[in-house]
Amino acid sequence: MRSTIGQIRSYEKSVQLLMVNQFTINLGFYMLMPYLAAHLSGTLGLAGWTVGLILGVRNFSQQGMFLVGGTLADRLGYKPLIVAGCVLRTVGFATLGLVQSLPALLAASAATGLAGALFNPAVRAYLAADAGERRVEAFALFNVFYQAGILLGPLVGMVLTGVDFRVTCLVSAAVFAVLSVVQMRSLPARRASEKPSARGEGSQEGVLTPWRSIFRNRPFLLFAAAMIGSYVLTFQVYLALPLEVRRIGGDGGASTAAVAVLFAVSGLSTIVYQTRVTAWCTARMPAGRALVWGLLTMATAFTPLLLATALPVPEGNVGRWLFAAVPPTLAALLLAFGTMIAYPFEMDTIVRLSGDRLVATHYGLYNTICGIGITIGNLLTGVALDTARGAGLSALPWLSLIALGLLCAAALNALHRTGRLAPVDHAPEALAPAKSA
Repeated sequence: MRSTIGQIRSYEKSVQLLMVNQFTINLGFYMLMPYLAAHLSGTLGLAGWTVGLILGVRNFSQQGMFLVGGTLADRLGYKPLIVAGCVLRTVGFATLGLVQSLPALLAASAATGLAGALFNPAVRAYLAADAGERRVEAFALFNVFYQAGILLGPLVGMVLTGVDFRVTCLVSAAVFAVLSVVQMRSLPARRASEKPSARGEGSQEGVLTPWRSIFRNRPFLLFAAAMIGSYVLTFQVYLALPLEVRRIGGDGGASTAAVAVLFAVSGLSTIVYQTRVTAWCTARMPAGRALVWGLLTMATAFTPLLLATALPVPEGNVGRWLFAAVPPTLAALLLAFGTMIAYPFEMDTIVRLSGDRLVATHYGLYNTICGIGITIGNLLTGVALDTARGAGLSALPWLSLIALGLLCAAALNALHRTGRLAPVDHAPEALAPAKSA
């Protein structure tokens, strides 16, 4: 812990503030979002399709606007977009607790999603700029704060929602309001680095010119496509793993406790081990190889679940609970370690592939590509889970996810071996299509 605190203090105050900001953002978000569906369907009595629509609008407005948010951050500066996103989420979360009509709920949900699209690319680009050559270490620390917010937020939200969900909404809105004021007063203004380019990325020709240059950056696009699998795999902590716990353990309190355990193991392991894992990898391997090992670790995460399908389910309550809880918890732990290995190098690779130009725009497009991949991947995972239940092929989902991880690891290894993950030259030709390997 002392080592981690010492690392944090060694950075500029802007970097320290961005890390604390991310913890606070996740605290405010996760104290509310896990309980929103229950509020909409229970307290407000909305139909299931309406709840799905409201939640889907939030996700769509965030994923669909990441590219726009990143572009605005590169043009207007990082601080205005970070502050604007926090102010917008303040309004959105307060509205979710105070309104009941469908149009108002849809507008509030869209506002919370758009808020994320505004500040997420800006925060990462700002952190990358001010961390300089220590980006990998900075993103490792950033992930510690990120996971701490995810871990603590639902616990705070559970207490507040026990009083009234409107209290949860207003407290969450207050968190973002305070965060907005702190950032307006304390976060230094920071603009994207001004680097001349023959293609005119920094000119006033409109957004299409920089977008065209990014879409011609083939190594970046190939990297984003290869990393989609990592997001699909890690998202199974929210989808396939809880469903597997409930499939075996039932819908009672024991299964709820087992799901809580796997979330706690995932978050706590990251908080405790992230900086050590990153330091170990940095000392022993290049970024490309670390990314490959991260994906391989994520792929092997589903092996305990695969092995469990070959065993009979125990009859006793304790044995059944352990059978329901242990394999998913081991999977969550391995997914967390895979993310610890890959995430800091992933964020650094995006900066290097951007040539240190239009960094926020690159982050925005990257998030959009991965967000689309998560949506498609979760749909296919759901199909695999339903097929497995209907046809008695319980190993099918886990075999599919392992195969996806291995495929993406192989793609990353090919990019690494052919030099496509190497730093990009700042010359304009760097954005031209890469030759085939």
